[in-house]
Amino acid sequence: MTVPTLTSPLPASLARSAVHEPHALERLRESISDTLTITWRNIVAMRRVPQVLVFSTVQPVIFVLMFRYVFGGAIRPTGIYAKLPYVDFLMPGIFAQTIAFGSIQTGVGLAEDLGKGLIERFRSLPMARSAVLAGRTLADLARNVFVIGLMVAVGFAVGFRVHTNLALAVLGILILLAFAFALSWIFATIGLAMGNAEAAQAAAFPIMAPLVFASSAFVPLSSQPGWLQVFSARQPVTITVDAVRGLMLGGPTLTPVLQSLAWSAAIIAVFAPLAVSRYRRAA
Repeated sequence: MTVPTLTSPLPASLARSAVHEPHALERLRESISDTLTITWRNIVAMRRVPQVLVFSTVQPVIFVLMFRYVFGGAIRPTGIYAKLPYVDFLMPGIFAQTIAFGSIQTGVGLAEDLGKGLIERFRSLPMARSAVLAGRTLADLARNVFVIGLMVAVGFAVGFRVHTNLALAVLGILILLAFAFALSWIFATIGLAMGNAEAAQAAAFPIMAPLVFASSAFVPLSSQPGWLQVFSARQPVTITVDAVRGLMLGGPTLTPVLQSLAWSAAIIAVFAPLAVSRYRRAA
């Protein structure tokens, strides 16, 4: 019987583990570093083109003022929110509308980079393939944090009030940010598929507009035709708006919150690999 000694070689499986594990951890660290670098690059680019950020906030402010002071007198909340002012019912929908349309910028930005040949330069560098996409979506997530903060301030200025507490209101904002991050992966896939900023924006709007306007964002579902309610009640924008309303105004929270998180996770699980695959074939 052979007695193991200190000089005996490691079993093959342990040897492979000892060699591969450090390499795997190193690759993970490099991927995170690459992602943070691209994220910062995109944030700096936003700062250098402030017009994009300004106009991405002007539109939701116009929606707030228009629905608050033009249409608000003709729309009445129903159900558990019937006794609340319309502005309280409206603002969670405005938050969702803002991040939904803002997520289109992910696809537009990637399509613009692709058209300029920047994606080819990134692909020629020794960096993680996922870093370009993850960096873009994280930068847009940072932009959404600023935009939602601004919309909360605008909402309070026109009379919006939270009826629960600060912790639940913050949780509602986190639900919105998770949904925004998920939507960014959809439009990242579209932007890489189109390869042109104008085409990416044109392709994204017909997808997002029905989800936002055929939802409970601005009007109660009971005001919609029965056949439309079947779609509206089950689509992710309505579910996310309902979750935020429950957290900020009171009412059912657990089911819509879990459903919204499930939608966000499912969207990322489907579209993140598609976007990465499309990126590998781009240019």
